[in-house]
Order: sequence, then C-alpha cells, then structure tokens
Amino acid sequence: MPTIRHSTDRVLDAARECVLAVGVRRTTLTDIARRAGTSRMTLYRRYPDVSALVADLMTREFGHVLAVASRAEEPLATARARAVAHTVAAVRALHRNPLFAKVLDVDPELLLPYLTDRVGSTQQQAVAQFTSWLDEGFADGSIRRGDRTAMAYSMLLTVQSYTLSLRVALSADVDAEAMYGELGHVLDASLAPS
Repeated sequence: MPTIRHSTDRVLDAARECVLAVGVRRTTLTDIARRAGTSRMTLYRRYPDVSALVADLMTREFGHVLAVASRAEEPLATARARAVAHTVAAVRALHRNPLFAKVLDVDPELLLPYLTDRVGSTQQQAVAQFTSWLDEGFADGSIRRGDRTAMAYSMLLTVQSYTLSLRVALSADVDAEAMYGELGHVLDASLAPS
C-alpha cells in the first residue's frame, strides 16, 4: 500500500505532466486522476478543485528550485555573498524551470494575486530564507543594519521583478547572463554596509 507521501507525489507528478501539456486552465482533475492512476473521488476528497492542487504543485516545484539554488557549490566568505549568489541562482533556476515557463506562457494571470494581493507559500519560503541571510549578515557585518522584515520584502519584490519580467529585456536582445549579473549588483549594493 503506498504511503500518503508517495501518493501525494504521484498526484503532483501527474498534475505537473498535465500542466506542462495543456496549461493550468485546461487541466482537469479527471486528467490528473487518469495520469496518477487514481479515482477522481480520491482527488476530490483531497483537493476541492484544480486550483488547490496546482497551488500545492507550485509550492513543491518552486520550493524545490529555491532549496537547490540555496546549496553552495563553493563556500562563500560572507552572508551577503551567499544571499546574492544564491538568490541569483534561484532566479536563473526558475527561468530554466519548464513548469514556471509554461505558467508564464499560458496562464500568467494566475500569478497576479501573488503580485498585488497576497503572499503565497513559496514567497513565504523566500522571505524566510532572505531573513536568515540578513540575520547572518548583521552578525558578520557584511549586511547593513536595517528593518530586516522590510529588507527581506524589498529583496522579494526585486527578485519577483527579475523573475517575472526578464523576458522584456531578453526580447530587446539583452543577454540573460548580463541581466543576472545586474541582479547580483542590485542586490549586493542594496545590502552592502554604508
């Protein structure tokens, strides 16, 4: 008998396949159930609608991207260096993520509430990570002192802009790596002690 975690992963994997195939708006619980090898009623007991299931999928997918990007390939000397390097790596990883690209291509309006009205769980994860780096930077002196909550949310808003709007620069033939470099400079300058 599969565990709940295994069953949840199977359902989320099936949802991911459906969204990649047709987008969020055209994905149905019936399609997901079929791909997951489970019944629609099983899904309806766990999720009231496709939106709730897709929200869990996005949390898992983008949370994983953030976690992977936060792993250091090499030790960095300061918390500020870690914050900048890992944040830029996360933005780069999101741009390479097929699910994120599909949502931006087909269903970008689904992201609007998270830009104007509320903070989603993935954004909360990012703010928590930013806050941790800020605390480390305050301690090692590499990050200027300030209101850590305001600073963490300022980082979030900056990163969201690059994450969601980078295509504007790319459509004007600006090099993606140059833009990632600029994001690093923006973050570093905003965090550097005076």
